[in-house]
Amino acid sequence: MKTHNLLTFILLGTALVSCNDDKKGAENLFSIDSTGLKEQYQPQETLSLALKNPENKTIDSIIYYINDKKVGAVKGNTKLDFAFAEQKLGYQNIKALVYFEGENSETTTRVELVSDIQPKLLKYTIVNTYPHDLKAYTQGLEFYRDTLIESTGNGAGNGTGLRGISSLRKTDYKTGKVHKIVELPQNVFGEGCTILNNKVYQITYQNGEAYVYNADTFKKEKTFPYFKTNMEGWGMTNDGKNLLMSDGTEKIWFVNPADFKEVDYINVYTASSKIKAVNEMEWIDGKIYANIYTMDAIAVINPKNGAVEAVINLSDLKAKVTQHPDIDVLNGIAYNPKTKTIFVTGKNWDKMFEIKITE
Repeated sequence: MKTHNLLTFILLGTALVSCNDDKKGAENLFSIDSTGLKEQYQPQETLSLALKNPENKTIDSIIYYINDKKVGAVKGNTKLDFAFAEQKLGYQNIKALVYFEGENSETTTRVELVSDIQPKLLKYTIVNTYPHDLKAYTQGLEFYRDTLIESTGNGAGNGTGLRGISSLRKTDYKTGKVHKIVELPQNVFGEGCTILNNKVYQITYQNGEAYVYNADTFKKEKTFPYFKTNMEGWGMTNDGKNLLMSDGTEKIWFVNPADFKEVDYINVYTASSKIKAVNEMEWIDGKIYANIYTMDAIAVINPKNGAVEAVINLSDLKAKVTQHPDIDVLNGIAYNPKTKTIFVTGKNWDKMFEIKITE
């Protein structure tokens, strides 16, 4: 069943949704010719654009936009070829601004750009097993100066219904002993965390704010509002310059640590579909390693275009921890650059595993 779920995660497709939104006063005069369009494209392909003009209006020119960026203009109804090579993966919202007979009109449609990479299934070996706080509802995990920094949420508990308390903690990874802990208010659900320039950044689930702490003292220094309304916080990491944040969708946001404003984003895709529920993340050797919520697997993601390049199936690990009513899914990835190994655990797991990835 776990293997089946993993294959579903890799291969599941999504359907095209297209629409026309012509300018009022010139409705239905033009539409983007879908005769040669496909539902999905890959980065090495080219899109050929032209209009249907059923009333034979005299078209002066057409300006084409993709995702609100001008990509070309043509005289008359000449075809425009657009190469996808430099585009972000995800939906490509196409707009044609048509100038004709002293008037203008708009028409739109969209196609989906998916990855051209079939993800590899990577193997792993367990190097060590360490104790982990069974009550820690792990949301974020990262090494800093040989100490494990962990962010937890206040999960209600699958079986007992006992509500925990969100926290930020420093832990001795070898013994599981918590050296320092900051507990969040009961109404705040802690999510991912990361450390950059001696600051700990912690995000919240539905509170719409991020916290900044001194990494040595855990003293809270700032609170930042999210850059979008009704945005959820899920996972977090950094690339040495920007913070990376997931929000439960297929998006990973690049965020300026100075003001918590959006810098850029990528959409996470396989060769057939977008991958939603990107959760806890870790930056390892220029790639994003991410838990996919409920999948007990890690996706290895190219940070430049969002393509899933590999998958690590860790579903066997859950059977190796103590089974109890509140046990939950795999979540938590921490890379130790000294040992070049990865530490993984789960929500309310009593063990943490040090693993080494093999091809």
